[in-house]
Amino acid sequence: MKILDAEFVKGFIRLCDDGFKQNWHERNGGNLSYRIKPEEVEAVREELKFDNSWQPIGTTVKGLSGEFFMVTGSGKYFRNVPLDPEANTCIIEVDESGEHYRILWGLCKGGRPTSELPSHLMNHEVKKEATGGAYRVIYHGHPANIIALTFVLPLEDKVFTRELWEMATECPVVFPSGIGVVGWMVPGGREIAVATSELMKKYDAAIWAHHGLFASGEDFDLTFGLIHTIEKSAEILVKVLSIRPDKLQTITPGNFRDLAHDFNVTLPEEFLYEK
Repeated sequence: MKILDAEFVKGFIRLCDDGFKQNWHERNGGNLSYRIKPEEVEAVREELKFDNSWQPIGTTVKGLSGEFFMVTGSGKYFRNVPLDPEANTCIIEVDESGEHYRILWGLCKGGRPTSELPSHLMNHEVKKEATGGAYRVIYHGHPANIIALTFVLPLEDKVFTRELWEMATECPVVFPSGIGVVGWMVPGGREIAVATSELMKKYDAAIWAHHGLFASGEDFDLTFGLIHTIEKSAEILVKVLSIRPDKLQTITPGNFRDLAHDFNVTLPEEFLYEK
């Protein structure tokens, strides 16, 4: 099978296009990676080139030994992915040590995988273990409203979780475990990768202060839907705060407990504090 005919590649391209159209990917902002299923690798193996040299990842991800990923390229623009996927994305393989990768397809006009590759792979390793292999997507974008809130809310998991939950009834159902927050760090390095991976043991999404949002899910639809829901909730909160600094009414802790019961989800009590 041709790589561009594979369903996982079509899904990858669609998410890039959807994210750009949401205005989450200015210039070369954001990145996306997908842990490819073994049967999907076999279906496109004839187009993969296994003679390329190995490059250091910059961290060790032993839990991903021998895994294959589709990844956006460093410095590449999401808006160009649908126009020329082979120039703006790539398929990589992780070696048995979990310390090196090689490009098997893509970036045909030069380049390397996203500069956030250490963050992506460390978090893939965490989510693979935590979900028994179910989670395959890591997605990072720059949604404006969630970034705006990092300038005015305390950078605390419990505050962001509660405020976002209160903005739309579906939020505690879509991300019942809550949302984590990473204070500002230089992007692209091991430090922010480690901090994020610690949060992703508990959450499916983490906010990077003054930078963006980092999320994981089983597939492209669920991961895009998670960021979409979080950002819409943030947009509502920004509008509420621009009208007045307090709320006349909101969803109460008791309401959240009723919602959890009816939708059969578990909401951590740490987020149901009295305000």
